[in-house]
Amino acid sequence: MKELQHLNHYFKKYSGRLFLGLAITIIATVFKLIVPKKIGDIINIIESYINGTTTDIELVKHQLLINILIILGTALLAGFFTFLMRQTFIVVSRNIEFDLKNDIFKQYERLSLKFYKQNRTGDLMNRISEDVGKVRMYAGPALMYSVTNITLLAVTLSYMFYKAPTLTLYAIAPLPILSIAIYKLSAAIHKRSTVVQQYLSKLTSFTQESFSGISVIKAYGIETRINKDFDELAEGSKQKNVDLAKVQALFFPLMILLIGLSNILVIYIGGTQYINGKIEHLGTIVEFLIYVNMLTWPVAVVGWVTSMVQQAEASQKRINEFLNEKPDIENLKKTVTKIKGDIEFNNLTFTYSDTNITALKNLSFTIKSGETLAIIGNTGAGKSTILELIGRLYDVEDGQLKIDDKNIKSLHIENLRSSIGYVPQDAFLFSDSILNNIKFGKENATDEEVFEAAKKASVHKNIISFKEGYDTILGERGITLSGGQKQRVSIARAIIKNPNILLFDDCLSAVDTETEEKILKSIDMISSNKTTIIVSHRISSAKNADKIIVLHEGEIIQQGTHNELLTQEGYYKELYAKQLLEKENED
Repeated sequence: MKELQHLNHYFKKYSGRLFLGLAITIIATVFKLIVPKKIGDIINIIESYINGTTTDIELVKHQLLINILIILGTALLAGFFTFLMRQTFIVVSRNIEFDLKNDIFKQYERLSLKFYKQNRTGDLMNRISEDVGKVRMYAGPALMYSVTNITLLAVTLSYMFYKAPTLTLYAIAPLPILSIAIYKLSAAIHKRSTVVQQYLSKLTSFTQESFSGISVIKAYGIETRINKDFDELAEGSKQKNVDLAKVQALFFPLMILLIGLSNILVIYIGGTQYINGKIEHLGTIVEFLIYVNMLTWPVAVVGWVTSMVQQAEASQKRINEFLNEKPDIENLKKTVTKIKGDIEFNNLTFTYSDTNITALKNLSFTIKSGETLAIIGNTGAGKSTILELIGRLYDVEDGQLKIDDKNIKSLHIENLRSSIGYVPQDAFLFSDSILNNIKFGKENATDEEVFEAAKKASVHKNIISFKEGYDTILGERGITLSGGQKQRVSIARAIIKNPNILLFDDCLSAVDTETEEKILKSIDMISSNKTTIIVSHRISSAKNADKIIVLHEGEIIQQGTHNELLTQEGYYKELYAKQLLEKENED
């Protein structure tokens, strides 16, 4: 139960409703217990008439009618309060589920990129859906039935002991057997539940990745192999679920055995005591039989509740692993300040902790607010890493990165990121309308602002050519659009934000040179008073920048303006000549 202690603050939050549910449960239980008592009274009335103790038939009929009406009334009231009880406890469990999912999602948002590189999307989805669902069963049905059954057992057994102590002891004698069995089975259920949830995460991850990469699967014609892998994983998951079900299935046979044994003992011992005169009325035996059968549900639920608790603990343990994860990036500054856009790298070395790859080595350069910097280099040279560090997606450990002459760690992280317009190399679009995808950069933007941003990104004509125009709903990850269109919509999303710092990570690689030229002219106009960094493999994207740096294996090997670099022998001049020749051949 240690893992489930995390839920205590949720229970405290809804303690008022839970206490109300407890009060309603006690009332409902009291009404339920009146029914067996009145049935016993009816048997006693009939017994007294048969024995000749009562001879007035009209009185007997009147007493029977009164007891029947009481039974009907209490049964209706018990049903009504049981309904209220379920409403109270189940609603609380849904509220806890809502709060827990929100807390998990907020934690996912706080965690750094390193976390997402180490964990699979399917597993993350499983913990916020399936695992939370298991926990809700503990916070709702398991808690409700526990309270109900504890109340029922306490009140029923107290009354039974008061009525016939010896008979009660015989009636409940089989209970310890079930308790020992539950204790033994609980450990097995907990262990097997954990394995089942782990397999479900693997299955979810495999399925999610297969759906996301379906085009690659089809292109390579490996459907058969993927199906085989899925079958093996599904078979393993099925077997683990069967193993769990086998253990859970032992509860109900034990319950039936327990209740049957209790009934036999009540009939035999109760009958013997009645014959010997130790029990005065036959109705007491009937009453006890009803009580024993009323305890059938609590006894049966013990196994079910135990199973739910064990599964919930296994799920909550998996949830706690993520909730207890500390973000690598912490917001140390609470004060929001205006960011102008001066950027300074000072002897900065950066190594990815998950791969131990050193992406940048002793890097030093400065960009003044309003300047444009272009970064050229081979794949893996460290270009994208520079942009990720400026957005503080990773923290600098060796060297310094300053924004407006302040250590980047001293800036309010949300304020910093809201001042940056970032266009990643792999443009990501949401399964929403094109309009809303562009508005993602500025939620309250007008339609006119969206249209203007799209025009600057040279994608407006493409969008209006669609049947639904800006209301066109994109497929997952923007699959409806071509690569170039996705990049341009992503650029429009950054432009509409009107940030002080613009970061373009090779975002023109999928567009033709003519479109590239149009976009670059627009970028040049809107970035006149903004700090702009353009990462590219194309000289055409970099040539108009105020400063160009050439990276090789994380180090600056050349820097200067376009004209200055063309006068130097080296990578830049060679790349320019190569791309110029390619362009001439295309023409």
